[in-house]
Amino acid sequence: MSEISPVPFTEKIQFTTSNLRLLVLSNGHGEDVIAVRILKELQQQKSAPEIFALPLVGEGRAYKNLDIPVIGSVRSMPSGGFIYQDAKQLAGDVRSGLLKLTLNQLKAIRRWVKTQKKSGYSPKILAVGDIVPLLFAWLSDSEYAFVGTAKSEYYLRDETGWLKRDTRAAKWEGWSGSVYLPWERWLMSRKRCKAVFPRDSLTTEILNQWKIPAFDLGNPMMDGLNPSFPLQNFYTTDTRKQEIERPLRITLLPGSRTPEAYKNWEKITIAVSKLISTFSNQDFVGHTSGNLVFLAAIAPGLDRDTLAKTLKNQGWNIVSNQESPVKIPDDQALTFKQDNGYMILTQSAYNDCLHLGDIAIAMAGTATEQFVGLGKPAFIIPGNGPQFTPSFAEAQTRLLGSSVILVEQPTEVAAEIQTLFADPDKLHTIANNGRKRMGEPGAAKRIAECLMKNF
Repeated sequence: MSEISPVPFTEKIQFTTSNLRLLVLSNGHGEDVIAVRILKELQQQKSAPEIFALPLVGEGRAYKNLDIPVIGSVRSMPSGGFIYQDAKQLAGDVRSGLLKLTLNQLKAIRRWVKTQKKSGYSPKILAVGDIVPLLFAWLSDSEYAFVGTAKSEYYLRDETGWLKRDTRAAKWEGWSGSVYLPWERWLMSRKRCKAVFPRDSLTTEILNQWKIPAFDLGNPMMDGLNPSFPLQNFYTTDTRKQEIERPLRITLLPGSRTPEAYKNWEKITIAVSKLISTFSNQDFVGHTSGNLVFLAAIAPGLDRDTLAKTLKNQGWNIVSNQESPVKIPDDQALTFKQDNGYMILTQSAYNDCLHLGDIAIAMAGTATEQFVGLGKPAFIIPGNGPQFTPSFAEAQTRLLGSSVILVEQPTEVAAEIQTLFADPDKLHTIANNGRKRMGEPGAAKRIAECLMKNF
């Protein structure tokens, strides 16, 4: 656990002629990243506001990298943020000072608004995440906007109607007519709430029924994912031949939270071993090379040596990066080989891993959603948590629909892949579904432009 003191309001000078001052509230690492994408676009706008931030969870390193001053004390809690944790995790955060931190943060927000008004500026709040920053925005006594990253109507319904749920508790989830509860909708419908940006079109449509100022501008989660190589927009006869002759590429996404990610990795490698033995013959799933290439997108915070040790224990041998039939722009990557399979561990070529993969084996949240948003299928395996639990995995299947295939045991992944590739119509449906549920790139810019109009 660590704590960082706030930066005084006058310490950081931003070059702007605007009277607008914007305070961004977010409650998690993923939310910080989404917020920063919007802020980068805001900084490009004419008469851009002076920007401040207060990350309610974690230390807000994403803001510091953009030289955005943090106005209040921030602290890393033992759980890393309790929204997906159990009661024990929450209790640990409370013992570590969560309640005191929350109160101090609320005071800092109100003090910032008061200070800006006294100085003759126009303070506004941008809340990114869930009800916590939204509530704080309302309590700020300032106009605000909300980027809803946590909730989607797809958890409860799709375009055809309500999803069938087996348990009594699940059936009660939509009791209020929306995934957003009445008190959340109340906060979004206040006169001081100038704009709400849901994560997808379906959620926007539902919120508009309550006269909430919801704008369907896409999901910033799909921004900033451009690969290092140019994307091919057309196909030729040679292209078709190359596709058939190349190896099948599988992206591996074990998550970023420690120590959970290491346990996830062990499960994923079991699925990988089964894939290698299943597809050892030539001409499988439309590819004639006979090779499989696994692209392991490893979060920078994970210990690569720990992951490599698991591979070595399973019989993988380290080889030169040049031996791999797939090359990525990472000189520090580790390449392994076993039978007809190649494994690349990289901590700096995340976007390339997403774009190069034909399918993914995933035990992650955001990364899985981004992969699916590119129109590709992901096979997910329930873990032991605390994040990627069976209940989390089940909820992800509702959020992402046909684009994710839930597989109970890692040894069953190979058979499920065979079944999927034997159904071209389903692959086409998956491609359309993923893009629809996650939206087109460019949302951050569209949101920034909308904020400037409504603030």
